[in-house]
Amino acid sequence: MAKVYYPEAAAMVPASPPHPPNTQYRVSIGLETWGGENHRVIKVQMVYNGKIADRRPPSYPVGNDDHMRVAEVIRKIISRNS
Repeated sequence: MAKVYYPEAAAMVPASPPHPPNTQYRVSIGLETWGGENHRVIKVQMVYNGKIADRRPPSYPVGNDDHMRVAEVIRKIISRNS
């Protein structure tokens, strides 16, 4: 698969149970190629034992604050990189 995403900055957010141990959300800002053009985007990826799960979208368990912690990191990464 051709590389289409070029991160400029990233931060890791620990995921809460019931995610398995060593699970994190990787929040990054960078350029992603859509239709032959680069666009600046925010990307949230699941990371299991240090490996990005490319084809698995992020899941935020109900009943914890994972989504709020990820949103706060998104806000910070945008403000630092805009």
